[in-house]
Amino acid sequence: MTYIFGPVPSRRLGLSLGVDLIPPKTCSYDCLYCQIGKTTCKAVEPQAYVPMEAVIAELDEMLAKGKPDYVTFSGSGEPTLHVELGRAIAYVKEKTSAKVAVLTNGSLLYRPEVRERLLKADMVMPTLSTVSEEIFRAIHRPHDDLSLSGIIEGLRSLRKSYRGQLFIEVMLLAGFNDGDEEIEALRQVILEIAPDRVQLNTVVRPPADSKAIPLDRKRLEVIKGVFGECAEIIASAPIMDKRHFEGPLSAAVLETARRRPVTVEDVAGALDAPLHEVEETVNALVNQGSLRRQTHIGKDYYTG
Repeated sequence: MTYIFGPVPSRRLGLSLGVDLIPPKTCSYDCLYCQIGKTTCKAVEPQAYVPMEAVIAELDEMLAKGKPDYVTFSGSGEPTLHVELGRAIAYVKEKTSAKVAVLTNGSLLYRPEVRERLLKADMVMPTLSTVSEEIFRAIHRPHDDLSLSGIIEGLRSLRKSYRGQLFIEVMLLAGFNDGDEEIEALRQVILEIAPDRVQLNTVVRPPADSKAIPLDRKRLEVIKGVFGECAEIIASAPIMDKRHFEGPLSAAVLETARRRPVTVEDVAGALDAPLHEVEETVNALVNQGSLRRQTHIGKDYYTG
């Protein structure tokens, strides 16, 4: 599969079939914390980055094998950069009863046509981590044509027209956007936007830049208290569902590690497989050069 990955167990979405419409690493941001790595193509103009007919063919093949909980548009770049995202969402809604989620950085929501493409999705999960232009540029290193004020206005406009679930993710980095005044200012703006949920996250996997330092659990709990009942901490949240793998364990391990760094424990939990068997398989794949090991905050992570 080129454009479809999974289904994989998701912390937030249960069993999720991923759809990747953007070549790596094309994005409107170059975030310090990105687990996929540094942005190599910074863009803000939606295009047909990958052929939609090929995406649809792969979707048909995977959906014929079973129904995931969600079909999730995410992956190697910013999904709203694909000009036919709306068509892809509509196709999934037509072909299956699975729900559709879009994980987006929210940067293009100031464009009415981008908001229009999202209206048929069941869940949209944009990011808003600060209301300070200076901090915004330090964390996200955005395309020069983007402004934080425009992005916030885009979120407000989406909330007015969108009838699905809107979950705003707040990515928190130590020393950047975790101060009391910054959190309170962000709370006020998010309260005006009125999302269904506020999801607090921090750096869990190896980031693109070593300056991205995670918050500890105690600080996350304090910030959750500031946001109130609508907030939840999703950093290191337990996986909602598991899937029993079929075929060789090595193939299942590679599929799990294909899109993001994972630990041995992540893989064993996701595949419901014995830890010692996963360890043996991972070590063999590292020795073969099929997996790469990197250490982050005392843990070993593996990527394809």
